[in-house]
Amino acid sequence: MKCSVVILNWNGEDTLRQFLPSVLQHTQLPDVEIVVADNGSTDSSLAYLRTQPVRVIALDSNYGFAGGYNHAIEQVDAEYTVLLNSDVEVTAHWLDTMLEYMDAHPEAMAAQPKVLSWHSKQQYDAGEVDAIRFEHAGAAGGMIDILGYPYCLGRLMTHIDVDYGQYDNIVPIFWATGACMLIRTQVYKQLGGLDANFFAHQEEIDLCWRLQNQYPSSIFTLPCSVIYHVGGATLGYENPRKTFLNFRNNLLMLRKNVPLLRLWWLMTVRFFLDYLAALQMLFTGQTANFRAVFQARMAYHTLKSQYPISKNNSHKHNPLIAKRSIVWDFYVRRLKK
Repeated sequence: MKCSVVILNWNGEDTLRQFLPSVLQHTQLPDVEIVVADNGSTDSSLAYLRTQPVRVIALDSNYGFAGGYNHAIEQVDAEYTVLLNSDVEVTAHWLDTMLEYMDAHPEAMAAQPKVLSWHSKQQYDAGEVDAIRFEHAGAAGGMIDILGYPYCLGRLMTHIDVDYGQYDNIVPIFWATGACMLIRTQVYKQLGGLDANFFAHQEEIDLCWRLQNQYPSSIFTLPCSVIYHVGGATLGYENPRKTFLNFRNNLLMLRKNVPLLRLWWLMTVRFFLDYLAALQMLFTGQTANFRAVFQARMAYHTLKSQYPISKNNSHKHNPLIAKRSIVWDFYVRRLKK
């Protein structure tokens, strides 16, 4: 098998009915299979899937985004695997263009398409806006700053750019979005897959960081491929559970990938910034998110003993790590792009 497109589902029958047809329509390639891994759904997802021309992997419970994909990809033997969210509308040639690039560039280990907002596309088609925005989770490629805060080409903190072709070049990126990540299956398994402790959120960034440690500058954004992502389908962007996972997982990711001499000062700075963010949430009435930050830091201290501090030095030398703080750029310098 050349490629397995793996979609993870949990109680998402309505989402599958809406978006799976575009995947079936635009993924009719030889030696490519569409796999739907069901994360222990209790709705009628499985009944619907068994009427579709897809391979179904029925997991016995909800293992989360990370664990669910790991269990599913254990049963995949294709050369390439695509991790594709269920709330994605793909377009013509979305996959073949990426496969052609990967085949022609053996140094490339993973890639992502241009990720545009499905909601913005609906507004554009209705004539309500004159351009389509990028989507928060991935945009035109994932990057990271010196303090470990992720951002994207096309998205800085909460500001999301309009797509007018400014990121239409193929360039190396630091991380590829979990909404649609193409990766060499052997490399995914070699790295141990996604960290199941993360459950969901930033687990793809951690995977890509580990990938960068072994294969520097091997992840690319391929804007010739375009998808439309709904985003926030499982947890909304202001959901306290999402806040908890983002803060906790980001700290775990830093511990795993930043060497000791840098980690001590980085964690000191992050201590103050995390609690500053919590206070900002409190003062703006987000009391549940305020509590989530404290819970995340406590959970990090509970889990950190499971992770030995990294000995690699990629945080110092990787040219894709921005040598500045996007928090400073966004909130102090008022930069939006």
